[in-house]
Amino acid sequence: MSANHHQWTIRMEYIADTHSMKCPKCAHGMEEVTYGQVTIDRCTNCAGLWFDTGEAEQLKNQWMGDALDLGSPEEGKKWDAVEDIACPRCGKDMEKTSDPEQPHIWYEVCNEHGMFMDAGEFTDYKHETLADWFRSLIKGSRH
Repeated sequence: MSANHHQWTIRMEYIADTHSMKCPKCAHGMEEVTYGQVTIDRCTNCAGLWFDTGEAEQLKNQWMGDALDLGSPEEGKKWDAVEDIACPRCGKDMEKTSDPEQPHIWYEVCNEHGMFMDAGEFTDYKHETLADWFRSLIKGSRH
């Protein structure tokens, strides 16, 4: 096995001693990444983001807080097809929801521990635009 192949394998597969947690979407390893005073977990495979309770709101209000969302929105949309995901902290099924201000952003929530956003979703969440406001007027809230 070449050194490059071995490095790729460690980066992708979940290893308890190496990764902060297992990704609830693709089951690969997540790594801790920090911006300012906030540390979140980012998947080394699908680039999804786990936010402990309150962390997404903290980062949303920080300039350049979306710098941790490195994944492409196109790749993130592919992971919307994964229906049932469990909280990486407690193992309970997570609730599927959407942002009340931007209903086109879908993510999963554990009411006790936090939320998971696919790649690109946090950047969209952080940058609410005039187009999002018009979309909400037309589409309305999710019932």
